[in-house]
Amino acid sequence: MSQTTSWFHWALLSACFAALTAIFAKLGLQRVDPDFATLIRTVVIVFVLTAFVAMTGKMSNPLALPPSTLWFLVLSALATGASWVCYFRALQLGNASQVAPVDKLSVVLVAVFAFAFLHERPSPREWLGIALVGAGVLVLGFRR
Repeated sequence: MSQTTSWFHWALLSACFAALTAIFAKLGLQRVDPDFATLIRTVVIVFVLTAFVAMTGKMSNPLALPPSTLWFLVLSALATGASWVCYFRALQLGNASQVAPVDKLSVVLVAVFAFAFLHERPSPREWLGIALVGAGVLVLGFRR
């Protein structure tokens, strides 16, 4: 399997699990505060990932990482937490079929941020796909 095919399959699996996340979360938010629900989700993830990393022999001392790596991982974790809090609150208030696609505006923002900060240069075909995602979000955002 080529490296291109490999990342694409992992990305498709990520999309499938993200879709299940929205459905399961919407069902789980029926009678609970969304912030508390986010905490439960986070605790489960910590236990599952700790077991996975330990079983695969990939556990190491995080303080041995270069400071910049550790700093960016901490920032990523904070951004993830903020995203989850906002996502669960939106799911509690709105329909999963509306919230999840709007959440995917992150696709557009990642492309813009990667262009600005990582100097990535998507092809015109890739920019078209990114623009279509953005257009879809706008269509969902307009009131009837």
